[in-house]
Amino acid sequence: VCFPDDGKRHEVIGGVHFVNPAPSTYHQYVSRRLQFQLYSSIELAGLGSVINAPVEVQLTDHDIVQPDLVIVLKDNRIITPSKVKGVPEHIVEIISPSSEKNDRSLKRSLYEQAGVSEYWIVDPFEHSIMQLVLKAGSYAEQSSAPKLTVTYLPNISVDLEQVW
Repeated sequence: VCFPDDGKRHEVIGGVHFVNPAPSTYHQYVSRRLQFQLYSSIELAGLGSVINAPVEVQLTDHDIVQPDLVIVLKDNRIITPSKVKGVPEHIVEIISPSSEKNDRSLKRSLYEQAGVSEYWIVDPFEHSIMQLVLKAGSYAEQSSAPKLTVTYLPNISVDLEQVW
């Protein structure tokens, strides 16, 4: 699949093409703050890669998404020179008015079915993160506190006070 270089986000979910406008500056601010903390504790420790948008994640032949952040552990060899081809351990989507419906329902279902271990839906305006963890094939919501701890690695957390 070849998408135009038009500054917009192009995704294919279930064979359907979706286009969203470029994210806001505050969206990017929140993304950078989350990425910095995850990068510092995961990538710098040699545990895996933390990749920020724009990056294509090809979950299936008919599902190609561009999440805000993607975490792939070092033993999961799915990073190619052009995209992530396979199922990452963790996906982060930061909602914006144009993407909220897809992030909360369509992508949640897609990531759950694909087997993404952890999915965070970040609401930058409400200063909240819904942490969804895959348990027996279904997402269960974890309660978030001032620190959000990932479930797929020990002792890795994000201080939410440093995100907003």
